Amino acid sequence: MKASPAGKGGPGQQPGDIMPVVFIGHGSPMNAIQDNDFTRSLDKLGKTLPKPKVILCVSAHWVSEGTFITGSENPEQIYDFDGFPDQLYKVKYRPKGSVAAAKEVEKLLAGVPAKLSTEWGTDHGTWSILRHMYPKCDIPVIQLSLDVGKPERWHYETAKRLLSLRKQGVLIIGSGNIVHNLSMIDWGQFSEKTPDWALEFDAETKKRLDTGDDEGLIDYAKKDARAAAYAVPTNEHYLPMLYAAALRQKGEKVSYFYEGFQHGSISMRSFVIQ
Repeated sequence: MKASPAGKGGPGQQPGDIMPVVFIGHGSPMNAIQDNDFTRSLDKLGKTLPKPKVILCVSAHWVSEGTFITGSENPEQIYDFDGFPDQLYKVKYRPKGSVAAAKEVEKLLAGVPAKLSTEWGTDHGTWSILRHMYPKCDIPVIQLSLDVGKPERWHYETAKRLLSLRKQGVLIIGSGNIVHNLSMIDWGQFSEKTPDWALEFDAETKKRLDTGDDEGLIDYAKKDARAAAYAVPTNEHYLPMLYAAALRQKGEKVSYFYEGFQHGSISMRSFVIQ
């Protein structure tokens, strides 16, 4: 596993600036309570990025029928996993929400349409990474759900509607994993036994990100049929990466602040677009 620089950043957004976009391969919930190369890269990232006014996270762990935005000023922390050590369930990370920001997202996605919801809170795809990035828990956080009934291209085009948020001090984070196959994991979290299909799909996705081949990112299932069948058996962890890629503007670069695998079949590749 390898951590690498996140690129230039600063303590605050300047007038006229556009916020970066981030994709994080969040991996095991255990990362929430571990000190390892990956979590240290998140700590460094939080200190490098301009401080956002609000964070909008597209998490792999909020899949819904329809599109929703968390609409509570005090969202609940969700422990959406089972069978982990008691220590993990004792982690408290409950940032404020922002109804005003949620309504702005609702307006931008009016053609989708999207609706505010108070039935969801802050799931581990969000809080497990933010507690390392912003340990003071002092930035409002909202989440956007993934409509399970829509194809990859729909999600990509929906993400583009959110572009203006980057100019309003909103940090948009996609939280998932480019390769995510729980049925073929190695239970050693930091195992180096990564299968060829996982390495192949991860490398091909990186190539497409580097070259701006968004069509290849959208049509991955056709272009990489053999590897994709294993790497993306279900697409909820892949889709947050598409949201990040869709928000890339002309001239912006992709820089990887972490690369590697956990459990053999989970890619932790994470990047910043700026």
